[in-house]
Amino acid sequence: MSTRLKVVQFGIGPIGQSCLRTVLSKNKSIELVGAIDIDPEKVGKDVSEILGLEQKTGVIVGSDARAVLENARPDVVVHTTSSFLASMYDQLLLCAEYGANVVSSTEELSYPFDRHPEISVRLDEAAKKHGVTLLGTGVNPGYAMDALALMATGVCNEVTSIEVNREVNASLRRLPLQLKIGAGLSVEAFEEKKATGQFGHIGLVESVKLIADGLNWPIERLNETLDCVISPKKVVTPFLTVEEGQVAGIHHYAKAFIGDTCVISLDLKMFVGAEDPRDAVLVQGDPPVDLVVRGGIFGDTATVATLINGIPSVAAGPAGLATVASLPIPRAFGTKWSK
Repeated sequence: MSTRLKVVQFGIGPIGQSCLRTVLSKNKSIELVGAIDIDPEKVGKDVSEILGLEQKTGVIVGSDARAVLENARPDVVVHTTSSFLASMYDQLLLCAEYGANVVSSTEELSYPFDRHPEISVRLDEAAKKHGVTLLGTGVNPGYAMDALALMATGVCNEVTSIEVNREVNASLRRLPLQLKIGAGLSVEAFEEKKATGQFGHIGLVESVKLIADGLNWPIERLNETLDCVISPKKVVTPFLTVEEGQVAGIHHYAKAFIGDTCVISLDLKMFVGAEDPRDAVLVQGDPPVDLVVRGGIFGDTATVATLINGIPSVAAGPAGLATVASLPIPRAFGTKWSK
């Protein structure tokens, strides 16, 4: 990459802060030129102060997104504010207005066309009007339960079904995620939060749709279930304690059918105390493919990596609303051996 890409970080929660650290570490390839957040404890401070760095970056966190974008004129915005598209798509429209490509951790943006068709049209039209690429990605959705499965089919002459199993030891993950999956709740409290529709893992259906779209499979029926996992013992994490009999996390699965045949099965277990973390993809086909990531893909680190590694892809991508299946195969950039 001959010229450094200018980057603005939009959202400075735990994942956003990790993105900032990674952007700063890849300063041969990308340059941090702005940061946006509404937290009064962060606004007006140099990014270095928020990250606990000794050396000043010269980048001051601003709460006025328009003003930051106007001043910084970034090539790419790394966006980490919300899981839900309806509550923040105006932020993406604003980025597009200023000619900034976007790579976002918003789970519903990974495949928004079915859940939010009208918003998808608006985003696609705005992106094409301003000549930018908008992409939703992450470790899940965006890689572990969709892109990895699609890449596994690349050596198959025929594919009849795909099964993905992901088990995550949430004890090692950040506090917001442990709370998001209900660790420490009673079963009754879990069911109340589940009823809101904004609880647990977001994006499993998007992963199903992404796989089906990538293989051009005409899904006729989709079943989705979210259950709680009950802890059989006391589990202590760095952030909270889950007693025996309390909720340890979630078991979330989705199955897609063509006729009576289940062609896509995604099974996610994410709970504190999980003893066999792994990511597994089984492709039934010619030839079959059986992949297992022992120990699993560590989500917090991998989420940041997918976002930062998406920077060159969206910068060079076609204008419009993209998915990880419509852009080149995800890959690392700006590594130790990179020119």
